[in-house]
Amino acid sequence: MPALKPHVAINVRNLDRSLAFYRNLFGIDPVRVRPGYAKFDVDAPPLNFALNERPYEQLGALNHLGLQVSSTDDVLAAKRRLEAAGLATFDEMHTNCCYALQDKIWVTDPDGNRWEVFVVLNQEDDRVSTAEQSGPTGAPSDPTPNAAMSACCTGQPSCGC
Repeated sequence: MPALKPHVAINVRNLDRSLAFYRNLFGIDPVRVRPGYAKFDVDAPPLNFALNERPYEQLGALNHLGLQVSSTDDVLAAKRRLEAAGLATFDEMHTNCCYALQDKIWVTDPDGNRWEVFVVLNQEDDRVSTAEQSGPTGAPSDPTPNAAMSACCTGQPSCGC
């Protein structure tokens, strides 16, 4: 069954504050707003995004969210739009993250959820040789990611990714 578009639903502490942030992030108004709920139907990239107003003490298991765009110019256009809306951004240009060279910016919503707007400039070959998959004795190698990967995609500025 082909999916029409991904769906992401997050909890927020204050719906009004979050609505203002996500209107700026996506550059569109929500298609539905009800008490304690809002839905954005984003065309580019295709995304069904919902906000649910619920109190909570700590951030959940969510690492970060992102919008992949097609060029560095698109990343910079998003940065200008977000900054014009009064939002603080953090740049990571020409950075290695998740085994790929990327240009990206980060922005944080009112509940601490980190968003990246990024373009992949170059990525490593996804094919892995048998020798790379196994250790020196031929046994499977330790699956622990290397330092570059483990520091990557934490959604934290200056993570080195």
